[in-house]
Amino acid sequence: MAAKIPRPPLDGLKRQIDRYRQGQKGAHNPAFIRETFCLNREDARIKAREWFDAFPRAAYWTEIESWRRLEDDRIEFTMRRLSSAD
Repeated sequence: MAAKIPRPPLDGLKRQIDRYRQGQKGAHNPAFIRETFCLNREDARIKAREWFDAFPRAAYWTEIESWRRLEDDRIEFTMRRLSSAD
């Protein structure tokens, strides 16, 4: 009887992630809607608040996905939310 060679402990997870990524290549994920803004600091706060008020975090998973401050004190940021709440 031949000895069974053990697989690395995360081998199954690695295969599952690879299969998921293969299915996502070139595919658009319609679950999330993203919108990028570039506004002065005060207007950026107002716009983010509008999103959180219109699409509550608990239902739509609304979040500021990324942001950065530009040299002219403007904020570039991307808002993300689910396309619909269940």
